Amino acid sequence: MPEPGRRPLPRRFFQAPTPSVARDMVGCTLWVEQGPHLAAGRIVETEAYLGQGEDPASHAHGGPTPRSQVMFGPAGLVYVYFIYGMHHCFNVVTGGAGVGGAVLVRALEPLVGAERMAELAADGASVRRLCSGPGRLCRALGLDLTWNAMPLGVSRKRDPNISLARRVWLAAGQSPRSVVATKRVGIRQAKGRPLRFCDPCSAALSRPLATEG
Repeated sequence: MPEPGRRPLPRRFFQAPTPSVARDMVGCTLWVEQGPHLAAGRIVETEAYLGQGEDPASHAHGGPTPRSQVMFGPAGLVYVYFIYGMHHCFNVVTGGAGVGGAVLVRALEPLVGAERMAELAADGASVRRLCSGPGRLCRALGLDLTWNAMPLGVSRKRDPNISLARRVWLAAGQSPRSVVATKRVGIRQAKGRPLRFCDPCSAALSRPLATEG
């Protein structure tokens, strides 16, 4: 299989309403570069989280906080947070400045650097399961809180103690035949909204569509 294209998507791609961006991100390629290591995967599952006052499940619902401030823009920033004392989650900020929306990337199909992903994951998972969930995805790609607030496509050292330049971005990829919208998973509030978007043909989904309930 030829290597997927690397050209970063323009910022205007992320300035659309959050559900639209979440749907359009399915099929795009997520690239992560850290020093000599390059990894990429095809996005097959996303979830939209809306802005202030719109979505009780969103970190932005009650307005900006020290953790959620990055969600309020501008579009095209990375939002990484840590949950349950063990998992990082990778999001992309969307919509207009001050809105507070973001898209959670829930699952990828590895395309480039799968061997390195397996080393970082260190759990013996098959290639198709390496990035089948937001926490697994971040482990396999080496994404943690030090990437938070980084602009997509911009190479920047987030910490003076880190010697390797890093960059993360989205590029156009292989569009699915269809995108299925279902209710979000793993949340308690507003969980019935159809804001999870999936490639129904992918074997790398975090949870099979038939057992989403």
